[in-house]
Amino acid sequence: MCRNIKVLHNFEPPATDEEIRAAALQFVRKVSGSTKPSQANAAVFAQAVDDVTDVVRDLLGALTTSAPPKNREEEAEKRRQRSQRRFARAE
Repeated sequence: MCRNIKVLHNFEPPATDEEIRAAALQFVRKVSGSTKPSQANAAVFAQAVDDVTDVVRDLLGALTTSAPPKNREEEAEKRRQRSQRRFARAE
Protein backbone atom coordinates (compact mmCIF):
# COMPACT_ATOMS: atom_id res chain seq x y z
CA MET A 1 0.00 0.00 0.00
CA CYS A 2 1.14 3.52 -0.66
CA ARG A 3 2.52 5.04 2.53
CA ASN A 4 0.56 8.25 1.96
CA ILE A 5 -2.78 6.46 2.15
CA LYS A 6 -3.93 6.48 5.76
CA VAL A 7 -6.51 4.35 7.54
CA LEU A 8 -9.85 6.16 7.38
CA HIS A 9 -12.11 3.69 9.16
CA ASN A 10 -13.29 3.98 12.76
CA PHE A 11 -12.39 7.56 13.58
CA GLU A 12 -14.44 10.07 15.50
CA PRO A 13 -15.37 12.27 13.74
CA PRO A 14 -15.60 10.11 10.59
CA ALA A 15 -13.34 10.66 7.60
CA THR A 16 -14.19 13.75 5.60
CA ASP A 17 -14.92 13.80 1.88
CA GLU A 18 -11.58 15.55 1.38
CA GLU A 19 -9.69 12.76 3.18
CA ILE A 20 -11.51 10.10 1.17
CA ARG A 21 -10.80 11.90 -2.11
CA ALA A 22 -7.12 12.39 -1.20
CA ALA A 23 -6.78 8.65 -0.52
CA ALA A 24 -8.54 7.85 -3.81
CA LEU A 25 -6.21 10.21 -5.69
CA GLN A 26 -3.13 8.57 -4.13
CA PHE A 27 -4.47 5.12 -5.02
CA VAL A 28 -5.14 6.06 -8.66
CA ARG A 29 -1.72 7.70 -8.92
CA LYS A 30 -0.05 4.56 -7.57
CA VAL A 31 -1.99 2.18 -9.81
CA SER A 32 -1.54 4.29 -12.94
CA GLY A 33 2.10 5.09 -12.24
CA SER A 34 1.43 8.75 -12.94
CA THR A 35 1.12 11.71 -10.61
CA LYS A 36 -0.16 13.94 -13.41
CA PRO A 37 -1.74 12.28 -16.41
CA SER A 38 -1.30 13.53 -19.95
CA GLN A 39 -4.10 15.52 -21.51
CA ALA A 40 -5.12 12.41 -23.42
CA ASN A 41 -5.63 10.54 -20.12
CA ALA A 42 -6.87 13.38 -17.90
CA ALA A 43 -10.59 12.56 -18.25
CA VAL A 44 -10.20 8.85 -17.57
CA PHE A 45 -7.86 9.60 -14.65
CA ALA A 46 -10.37 12.03 -13.11
CA GLN A 47 -13.20 9.52 -13.62
CA ALA A 48 -11.15 6.84 -11.87
CA VAL A 49 -10.58 9.15 -8.88
CA ASP A 50 -14.32 9.89 -8.73
CA ASP A 51 -15.19 6.19 -8.94
CA VAL A 52 -12.70 5.16 -6.24
CA THR A 53 -13.91 8.01 -4.01
CA ASP A 54 -17.50 6.77 -4.32
CA VAL A 55 -16.54 3.16 -3.61
CA VAL A 56 -14.45 4.09 -0.56
CA ARG A 57 -17.25 6.30 0.80
CA ASP A 58 -19.68 3.37 0.42
CA LEU A 59 -17.19 0.99 2.02
CA LEU A 60 -16.58 3.21 5.04
CA GLY A 61 -20.33 3.66 5.48
CA ALA A 62 -20.92 -0.10 5.46
CA LEU A 63 -18.06 -1.28 7.67
CA THR A 64 -18.87 -2.19 11.27
CA THR A 65 -16.63 -2.70 14.27
CA SER A 66 -16.92 -3.30 17.98
CA ALA A 67 -13.67 -1.39 18.65
CA PRO A 68 -13.95 2.09 20.12
CA PRO A 69 -13.36 4.94 17.65
CA LYS A 70 -9.75 6.09 17.27
CA ASN A 71 -8.59 9.58 18.16
CA ARG A 72 -7.03 11.47 15.23
CA GLU A 73 -4.47 13.34 17.33
CA GLU A 74 -3.29 10.17 19.09
CA GLU A 75 -2.94 8.31 15.79
CA ALA A 76 -1.06 11.24 14.24
CA GLU A 77 1.35 11.25 17.20
CA LYS A 78 1.91 7.49 16.80
CA ARG A 79 2.74 8.06 13.10
CA ARG A 80 5.21 10.84 14.01
CA GLN A 81 6.92 8.61 16.57
CA ARG A 82 7.18 5.71 14.11
CA SER A 83 8.65 8.07 11.52
CA GLN A 84 11.21 9.42 13.98
CA ARG A 85 12.31 5.89 14.90
CA ARG A 86 12.41 4.84 11.28
CA PHE A 87 14.46 7.76 10.05
CA ALA A 88 16.57 8.36 13.16
CA ARG A 89 20.25 8.71 12.39
CA ALA A 90 22.50 6.08 13.88
CA GLU A 91 24.85 7.74 16.29
